Amino acid sequence: MKRRDFLKGSLGAIAAGSFPLVVPSRVLGRLGTAPSDRIVMACIGVGWQGTSNMQRFLREDDCQVVAVCDIDKEHLEEARNIVNKSYGNEDCQTYHLFEEVIARDDIDAVSLGLPDHWHAIPAILAAKSGKDAFGEKPLSHSLVEGRAMCDAIHRYGRVWQTGSWQRSEANFRFGAQLVINGRIGKVHTVEVGLPAGHTDFEGSGELRAFTDPPDVLDYQRWLGPAPYAPYAPCRVHKNWRWNYDYGGGQLMDWVGHHVDIAHWGLGLDRTGPVEVECQGDMDQPDPIWNTAKIYRGEVLYANGVKMILGGGHDDIADGRSGTKWIGDEGWVWVSRDGIDADPKSLLREKFGANEIHLYKSPGHWRDFLNCIKSRQETITPVEVAHRSASVGHLALVSMKLGGRRLKWDPEKEIFPNDDEANRLLSRAYRSPWHLT
Repeated sequence: MKRRDFLKGSLGAIAAGSFPLVVPSRVLGRLGTAPSDRIVMACIGVGWQGTSNMQRFLREDDCQVVAVCDIDKEHLEEARNIVNKSYGNEDCQTYHLFEEVIARDDIDAVSLGLPDHWHAIPAILAAKSGKDAFGEKPLSHSLVEGRAMCDAIHRYGRVWQTGSWQRSEANFRFGAQLVINGRIGKVHTVEVGLPAGHTDFEGSGELRAFTDPPDVLDYQRWLGPAPYAPYAPCRVHKNWRWNYDYGGGQLMDWVGHHVDIAHWGLGLDRTGPVEVECQGDMDQPDPIWNTAKIYRGEVLYANGVKMILGGGHDDIADGRSGTKWIGDEGWVWVSRDGIDADPKSLLREKFGANEIHLYKSPGHWRDFLNCIKSRQETITPVEVAHRSASVGHLALVSMKLGGRRLKWDPEKEIFPNDDEANRLLSRAYRSPWHLT
């Protein structure tokens, strides 16, 4: 029986097992957890966010990181050193190709910290290989990719956690719970304030000259399924977000956070809008950073709720980043800066036993590990993440079509009688890459 098969059974059955894995005593001392109850993990993509997630998992005694994978040698070496220092050994293995990591039978789960254009392929391959996965938001680089990821996770019975960690924070849960329990009456509008512009994360914004990639980076592999483009320092790593071949600008970078919370409070986690319209400054003169800096969208749901989202508009959510639900008896606003409401008395509300109590996470990374053992859905499962990201994908299609108002079928996930719009729901892959 493979290690991973232990985790499919009950914890009681696991505890009764008679042949735990042999693990060096120095590792047992650090982890403090029996091998039969330990989740073996590999981290694929260990740049900025990938390393942050890896460090979170290293804090958990029942999770053992045994391998790291990256196509940037500097990132790879740094991540390996972090893991080895945490465990006090030199056992962490390094990989250039994620396919080799996913092929290992002794790995139970993978943490995926890759650019948007690399979200789908490794996730689907991991699911087919019987591995659970923690992946970043937005779920996918296109709506078709997102649906394919959902299908794979469901087909192979895997546990998925999306890095939409706001759901694991108390203020977001409390705000959403106020709304879903009717404390502001019937909700008619939700405003989602998102960032605008381009943020130069790497300090490489001026390094726009095309040049040879550094020896430490496998640039062709980094491009992967995206169209070929010459290397420029400001195109890769954190700043890939500002090019539509790899990311989706501020809209897609944040839709998996604040739109995700909006859906949670509205009880719309597993459906989508029926109409969408979005305008943005799509004609960016810079061919490297070409995502819209200022954008505004209106999204309509079947129950009549209207969502207004955008970046660069002070009238959305009172010019504040976050989610603001507006009902006929008041409003609630929540963001990483806190929570506010009108009337203020809402902030002191208590909930009865018969009211809706939203999923209470023990911590976003801890929740993933717990669900691997229980085989229950996480707080941000793949379908929920897909529906959150879909709002951004639909808004981008509308922007690409000059702000056209589009009808949407959230069940069939198509634009009825609009072939031009439907073609924009997927992206062509550069050979030899393919989606499934």
